[in-house]
Amino acid sequence: MWFNPSAMARKFNTISLIGKFQSTDGAAVTVLDLAGYLRERGFDVWVEQDTATAIGGAAGDFTTAAYEKIAAEADLVVVVGGDGTLLNAARRMGERAVPLVGVNLGRLGFLTDLSRADARRQLGEILDGRYRAESRFMLDAEVIRAGERIFHTLALNDVVVNRGNLGRMIEFELRVDGEFVYTLLSDGMIIATPTGSTAYALAANGPILHPGVPGIALVPLCPQALSARPVTLPDTSRIEIVLMPPHDARIHFDGAAYCDGRAGDRLRIVRSPLAVRLLHPEGYSYFSMLREKLHWSAAMPRP
Repeated sequence: MWFNPSAMARKFNTISLIGKFQSTDGAAVTVLDLAGYLRERGFDVWVEQDTATAIGGAAGDFTTAAYEKIAAEADLVVVVGGDGTLLNAARRMGERAVPLVGVNLGRLGFLTDLSRADARRQLGEILDGRYRAESRFMLDAEVIRAGERIFHTLALNDVVVNRGNLGRMIEFELRVDGEFVYTLLSDGMIIATPTGSTAYALAANGPILHPGVPGIALVPLCPQALSARPVTLPDTSRIEIVLMPPHDARIHFDGAAYCDGRAGDRLRIVRSPLAVRLLHPEGYSYFSMLREKLHWSAAMPRP
């Protein structure tokens, strides 16, 4: 879903920077450069506290803040890293959909679309109101054991049920809106949003869902049955996966959080009422991004 920024008339005052602090100093250099640029433009600049700790002394020139404070008070978050860094930031923003801008230091960057080399100019245009705002829905997931919830979280990309450290396939039952669909023996299942359709689900031959599609993709992982194909469900669906004895499994959420499931556990997934708001450069195009990242229309090598 796209928004008209002029109609929103949003003014940014406090801007927070979050970096991929586990990586090399490439992120640190970019975070500090953008922090200085934002200060020069008169904004109140915060650096997320773990990012500041990783950067070291140079970050001491700026205010540091925990995720909770950023979520509650920041007007804009600039994420410096890859898609994984942005996913983590989005999940930790909680109920307040603080707009996110991504500066790509990763490999593909489906979500972080500002380039490091041109980050100042592109960020400047966004701050001047020249941007496209987009809403991406999230999944609300919970694990039920013996009638009680033992785990609950959100996912922007996907929820993945897999065999964990087991050397064999797992078996589970799939239900949609309370209706039995099938029992499947496989390496697992990916439940992906349109945002996550270009992540792990894509590598598993799942469909690419345009962000405007109100759908959730179910993508089996190496199913024993050749007829078990990816299915796209309405985003109003209630999805339930029941782990069949004697198999345990590991359940991942955006590749960040996880829960060790036991036989008999029920994974329940619905669309969350919460959404993530992304700000893109004014000339952003979803299909242009796919052409670049997936090398569509690339010339075939001559024989």
